[in-house]
Amino acid sequence: MKYIVWVPVSIMLIACTSTAGHAGTATLLISVTSTPSAVTPAPSAIPPTDIVHASDFPETDKYEWQLLLRGLDRPVDIQSAYDGSNRLFIAEKQGHIQIYRDGEILDDPFLNIALRVNDIEREQGLLGLAFHPAYEQNGYFYVNYTDHAGNTVISRFRAQGDLADHESETVLLRVEQPYINHNGGALAFGPDGYLYIALGDGGGSGDPFGNAQNLDSLLGKILRIDVDNGNPYSIPADNPFRNEVWAYGLRNPWRISFDSLTGDLWIADVGERSWEEVNYLQAGLAGGTNLGWSIMEGSHGYEGEPDLSLRRPAAEYSHDYGCSVTGGYVYRGSFRDLHGIYLYGDYCTGLIWGTILSRTSTRTELLFETGQNITTFGVDEAGEMYMAGDNGNLYLLTEKLD
Repeated sequence: MKYIVWVPVSIMLIACTSTAGHAGTATLLISVTSTPSAVTPAPSAIPPTDIVHASDFPETDKYEWQLLLRGLDRPVDIQSAYDGSNRLFIAEKQGHIQIYRDGEILDDPFLNIALRVNDIEREQGLLGLAFHPAYEQNGYFYVNYTDHAGNTVISRFRAQGDLADHESETVLLRVEQPYINHNGGALAFGPDGYLYIALGDGGGSGDPFGNAQNLDSLLGKILRIDVDNGNPYSIPADNPFRNEVWAYGLRNPWRISFDSLTGDLWIADVGERSWEEVNYLQAGLAGGTNLGWSIMEGSHGYEGEPDLSLRRPAAEYSHDYGCSVTGGYVYRGSFRDLHGIYLYGDYCTGLIWGTILSRTSTRTELLFETGQNITTFGVDEAGEMYMAGDNGNLYLLTEKLD
């Protein structure tokens, strides 16, 4: 099997002081640039000395994250149904999906499966939500949650109006989880109409069962299934390993998303001991990419020396500057100078970075310091971007008022 070597050639590093779970203060920023090469090492965490703005990054002083509401209960996902209703659907860890419309949360939850969900453990619960591309016609949506046995469940429900039928559940897939952590949880429909499922390596520390590199295991993978054929689904004919696996070598992917314009897939993968990473699979790339874990952690060797034949991340940052990456989206809203920038953040520090790709380089820059424990991002039907935190607040990226 051939693996595509993709080397990041520029990365911004953030210096901050913090303790785990608390926002730190970003003080210095530097750009490290190199020529693309299969043997180019990732930039080391050198204490930066000056603030550098890449020419194609906007000045973000004119933007802010506007507080829209408080009181959500541990929001973990924000999705739109793209049905013309302009509703946002906010998944809460304990098993509720709330509807945000016209500036408020509706009185009744869209879905309540709290009795089916185990949310006692820190990384378990209702973790992911995706709407069928033809939701306006068929009312189908899909969730990823952990059941009371601690195992991952991928289910389909049907809805009409502002209420889902909680008795309409059809279980598509159950995956046994050996530990209580590293469940992943994100769901997303790709431009090909298939459902992509992000699963962590099963937990513990250091992938003790070797799941991420084991192609017979569904753990530590991006899965790709056809929910419109088969019972309850079928395997797309061009999946690389004749099972559900599309990409492998992941530790704990926390949020995946497709660029709504290009169809590129972005994957944020939470690190182990030292590095947080963001991976990128361009549209049209054949399946089968090995994203490295647990051979690699980011672009660094984890089990021995780095393997430079493996695909390397688009961006990474060390645990000196954060502790747990939260994946976001490529911005495609009304602010033209933000278009094409992939926005993502860190749970512990509340920092939000942007990454820009070109044919020869990637560049990453610190854009916002939010002070929030960022759990998820989302976009509405117009492409505007939202962010939620563990404290239950919902924010919208907007221009500052004069």
